[in-house]
Amino acid sequence: MPNSALPIAHATPNPNARKYVLPGVRFAQPRNVSTAADAAADALTARLFALEGVYNVFCAQDFVTINKRPDLPWEPVETAVLGILTAYLQT
Repeated sequence: MPNSALPIAHATPNPNARKYVLPGVRFAQPRNVSTAADAAADALTARLFALEGVYNVFCAQDFVTINKRPDLPWEPVETAVLGILTAYLQT
């Protein structure tokens, strides 16, 4: 049954990182992705890592943390991240 909850974004002390809590999700083990090759092993991390400016994806417990390049604004990255995570929660 799909989860109707939405991801919840949180600022972090790092202005280039955001934490997204995924209600109802529990990752079996932590995943830290910093290369396209590592990202390819999992559909969710592959989609997130492929976003322009994203250089690290960390999944653990019930959240995903995204790191982006400092020269890019958050707005387009966050819009894309929220779309991907919302679709993930609905599957």
